[in-house]
Amino acid sequence: MGDLIEIDGSVLEGGGQVIRVALSLSALFQKPIRVINIRAGRDKPGLMEQHLRGLELIQNICQGDSKGAKKGSTTIEFYPGALTGGEFKSIVQTAGSISLVLQVALPCCIFAPKTVHLQLQGGTNAELAPQIDYVTEVFRPNLEKMGASFDFDLIKRGYFPRGGGRGHFEIQPLKELKPIILEQAGDIIAIYGWSYAAGRSQIAEAEEIAQAAKETLKSFNKPVEIEVYYEDKTIAPIGDCAGIILVAETTEGCILGGSAIKKRNEVPSEAGQRAGEDLAESLRRRICIDDHSQDQLIIFMALAKGTSRIKVGNITLHTKTAIYIVELLTDARFKIEDYSEYSIIECVGIGYQRQK
Repeated sequence: MGDLIEIDGSVLEGGGQVIRVALSLSALFQKPIRVINIRAGRDKPGLMEQHLRGLELIQNICQGDSKGAKKGSTTIEFYPGALTGGEFKSIVQTAGSISLVLQVALPCCIFAPKTVHLQLQGGTNAELAPQIDYVTEVFRPNLEKMGASFDFDLIKRGYFPRGGGRGHFEIQPLKELKPIILEQAGDIIAIYGWSYAAGRSQIAEAEEIAQAAKETLKSFNKPVEIEVYYEDKTIAPIGDCAGIILVAETTEGCILGGSAIKKRNEVPSEAGQRAGEDLAESLRRRICIDDHSQDQLIIFMALAKGTSRIKVGNITLHTKTAIYIVELLTDARFKIEDYSEYSIIECVGIGYQRQK
């Protein structure tokens, strides 16, 4: 396999993004890595529960091994084996995001030798991570433009601080990814979403969140259709939460999102305004990929066969971090074109193919 490649986990974003991208690429290319200064940029450095479970999951998928894999560890070594398919389970004992656990596993699952079934448990809707509804309604349609996808069945919701959410992912592997080209925003054809309440949160809170989001988006002169509902006890048996997911579609096939979860001591309308402004900013800039998806697409652009180009807003620190790690571990190279209201990310992909 060669010598260990050392990666400084404190670079740029200095958080979980470094280790997620590094583990995925290590497994895909069977390059052993040592990651030091893990999450040095965070108040609580080292591996948290969700990062540890993500590492264990990818280790199982690629039949690998590791050293230093324990909570709080600031240095790990990862020795990948060959990718495999089948059924895998990851249980995050906190409300740590299953969306982020999926992020580390998905690139490897797409190139596995056979269908992969993931049973993931943890947080489904939490701050500081993509809500699972955003992953399925915004990120997944963008990934499908590259030829990859996944099926998802929600079994239970999991909220902060107890988690307990469960979902089943099924990923059909493919031989190679297509490049993604999204440079024209087009005209808005639909804006819609879902506003929800669960546990001790009241349906009135979800209604207030939805109304505030609609008010924020009314300047676009398009109907904003938001379904308001109280989450069934069978789906959300524990925990309290209220939040919203918004989606906009354009004539050029762009899928943009915005979301928010009501914070403690925050009035519901403020959550709706945050989500509405999140989406409105993308629409005003006439970009094609929002800030929450741009960093998630970097690894797939690098692996694709051909040149990808996407029109985004400001290049986020998460995106810069993903690009740095990708260029460190692969031959893919990125070019950024900066303009006053937007940027273009271009990548000549390496054309990674599933190993037989």
